[in-house]
Amino acid sequence: MAVGKISGAVGTCTHLGPEIEEKICTRLGLATAPITSQVIERDRHAEYLATLGIVAASLERIALEVRHLQRTEVREVEEPFGGEQRGSSAMPHKRNPVSSEQICGLARVVRSNGQAAMEDIALWHERDISHSSVERVILPDSTILVDYMLYRTTEIVANMKVFPERMKRNLDATHGLVFSGQVLQDLVEHGAPREDSYKWVQGHAMAAWESETSFKDRIAGDPHIAKYLDAKALEHTFDLKRQLRAVDAIFNRVFGSPKSSAE
Repeated sequence: MAVGKISGAVGTCTHLGPEIEEKICTRLGLATAPITSQVIERDRHAEYLATLGIVAASLERIALEVRHLQRTEVREVEEPFGGEQRGSSAMPHKRNPVSSEQICGLARVVRSNGQAAMEDIALWHERDISHSSVERVILPDSTILVDYMLYRTTEIVANMKVFPERMKRNLDATHGLVFSGQVLQDLVEHGAPREDSYKWVQGHAMAAWESETSFKDRIAGDPHIAKYLDAKALEHTFDLKRQLRAVDAIFNRVFGSPKSSAE
């Protein structure tokens, strides 16, 4: 958006000439718009608002996950909660994720402003100023909102509480069903036909789900599966650490390897 124009009412540089326009824009720290009518094309502004909308949606994605994980029956993470902060007005035990809810709401505003910016692109004869009244609202509002949302999201991520024991309890509540995909994969890798393996695993999974019994015990007691996976292999199949072995590598790929104390 950092471009300027002083090319006249219809963009022909009739009065000043393109060289004067370029000198003035350079002095203002702006690039010169290659071609314009009376106004600079608003697709530039729409792209900026669309980018802010995407940033807002990404922040909402984080906030929405925090909201879900903070639910009473899940409670795997919790956004920062001050000592004097009040929770639910009706249920004192609840710590509502008010900051995350606010971010989700504001993201809707930023995205809707992006739609308004799209409507500003098409102007009568490429020169009317119907866009101006819209931009006076959506440009400052969206910029300020995204800056605020970034600040609040950073605060949430930096200070939120994480409950790994609760995560483990939630996993255990599935009675081992979270390992069904690994059982299927290991059976195939050990030579079992995939179609047969899927039927065996799905049958035990559905039975364990409906009866709330151990999926692992059912798998271990199946003679079809025992032909391919012995007790030692099953321990490896149902090993949670195996599923998490690449987590550090993924974090390092995103954030970089942790620096040594000497650095």
